[in-house]
Amino acid sequence: LSGNTKNWFLTGNPDSYRNLIGKGLRCLLDVPPTSGQEVYRNANHSSGRFFSQSSQPLGEKIPSLLISSVGQPPHHFAAWNIQINRSFHTSLSLQAAPVPLFWIIVKPAQKLFAIILGRSIRNWWKALPPNKRELFKESARKNKWKILLGVSSLGVVFVMFYFTHLEETPITGRARLLMFGKEHFRELSQMEYDMWMEQFKSQMLPETDARYQVVERVVGHLSESNKDVPQVSALKWVIHVVDEPGVNAFVLPNGQVFVFTGLLDAVSDIHQLSFILGHEIAHAVLEHAVKKASLVHFLDFLSLIFLTMIWAICPRDSLAVVGQWIQSKLQEFMFDRPYSRTLEAEADKVGLQFAAKACVDVRASSVFWQQMELAEAIQGQPRLPEWLSTHPSHENRAEHLDRLIPEALKIRESCNCPSLSGPDPRLIFKLNMQHLLESSKGRGPPNSTKQDPSKPKLDFPHT
Repeated sequence: LSGNTKNWFLTGNPDSYRNLIGKGLRCLLDVPPTSGQEVYRNANHSSGRFFSQSSQPLGEKIPSLLISSVGQPPHHFAAWNIQINRSFHTSLSLQAAPVPLFWIIVKPAQKLFAIILGRSIRNWWKALPPNKRELFKESARKNKWKILLGVSSLGVVFVMFYFTHLEETPITGRARLLMFGKEHFRELSQMEYDMWMEQFKSQMLPETDARYQVVERVVGHLSESNKDVPQVSALKWVIHVVDEPGVNAFVLPNGQVFVFTGLLDAVSDIHQLSFILGHEIAHAVLEHAVKKASLVHFLDFLSLIFLTMIWAICPRDSLAVVGQWIQSKLQEFMFDRPYSRTLEAEADKVGLQFAAKACVDVRASSVFWQQMELAEAIQGQPRLPEWLSTHPSHENRAEHLDRLIPEALKIRESCNCPSLSGPDPRLIFKLNMQHLLESSKGRGPPNSTKQDPSKPKLDFPHT
């Protein structure tokens, strides 16, 4: 989707969307023949964009579908598990804080207690006379097995606590750590929802806006196509489209869907948008927020022991501060961020399966991340190593999806979806890249001395 606030274009083959929501498919919503064309009824031809992934042969113009933001609202199907909520909550009701929120609030106090305890142990040791220090060391040597047994027992308690709080992840069946009840997170999700609604209350698109209608249809189609998954059918999906330029979308654990218009700018067609929203729905269905908060809380509790030891062992406060910083960074880059990347990869896999059951062209999923990588390169954004990020790199993400696409195509075929016609969108993107590189090489350096050589001006060739 691209354009200004009045005219938005969905670039691609109009027949592909009609086939996408056609009748008689076992994994699909039973849609009246004309309903899929209400928003997309104004077809026209444009010159095409570089990011457009079409099923048409190269050299032909891509038919684009004009979407008017002042069009009539679409028909809302009763089968869709979607609610529309345009009310805004400006204040929170008085209630007891959920358990996860309580632990978030007391976390600084826990760290402060560990620092004070460790520092007190260090000062106590320094204040001991030399003869008492030797007596203490001698006593520790005599009782070393008892001390080792006590430390081992504490380690066994932590291990038992970890394994007794493991549950099976829905759909994937992977073991996960859960330390908080789901009802507590529902309360926390409602508080987070109220916060986002307060922040974006002046930027919410109305239901009559075509961009809102597109997101509503895609989410409804995904939820209906995957209603056999209990976690999907149990949630009430509420749509919110925010007029923000950022390329972003997220789904809260209680089914609140937030999509920024910047994402609608970034995708090339309905297939890419369906995959991205399927990915975000997968986060909610797999309860990734609960899993991440549980692991972080467990690691933070363990880190209190190391934090106490650091402040007790280091001879000076300045060294203890450095040691505490190193300990926090090791935890972040060895546990927190890798786990976040694992959750993103899991959401990509399940989201691709959701899209496949909705008869989406799953081959477009990897193309989206290739486009994102190209866009960042053209804009001159620095390319950070993956280990510094909470998300996989665009390149690795595209490669991971390419490995998953054959399985997703089998799922799509098992749902009696219409066969994919035309060239593979990955091939189209590759040919466009080659064309772009050849044209940029043949153009040569510009004559103007004002042109920054690090940021060459590249013209996107037509598809």
